[in-house]
Amino acid sequence: MRALGWAALAAFILDQASKYLVIHVMELWRIRAIDVLPPVLNFRYGENRGINFGLFGDAPDASKWVLIALALVISCAVVIWAWRQNLGVWPQIGAGLLVGGALANVLDRLLYGYVLDFLNMSCCGIDNPFVFNLADVFIFAGAIALVFLAPDPKTKPKKGQ
Repeated sequence: MRALGWAALAAFILDQASKYLVIHVMELWRIRAIDVLPPVLNFRYGENRGINFGLFGDAPDASKWVLIALALVISCAVVIWAWRQNLGVWPQIGAGLLVGGALANVLDRLLYGYVLDFLNMSCCGIDNPFVFNLADVFIFAGAIALVFLAPDPKTKPKKGQ
């Protein structure tokens, strides 16, 4: 469980530090766009009041509290599940990334009322209008890690293992 805690803390700190640096120090909130490695990597200011890709962003303000509660419940469930499964180091890291990213987005919703997004990636003539943040990357990577690295509950270890 130690790896889960350290991974969650690292994901949380990296996400919050990147948002502070890009949005506040580099003043992305004011200038709205910075081309880093166009068109592959750009910084675009975004306020996500919904879920992934801004879906349900026009929902009432009460939805903010529903999303916060949902993220907290899922984070607690992942930690409890990981503890009960006695996961190895890599699945623990995956669970930690997922939890740390989710909690970083919860903090954004509590501080600002929305999630701060700033990463935009496009390629090959496709202009991607969506923005995301490092917490979203950690959540996705953690979920993928759990899918591929967590032990299969249907498979029982052989005697002596």
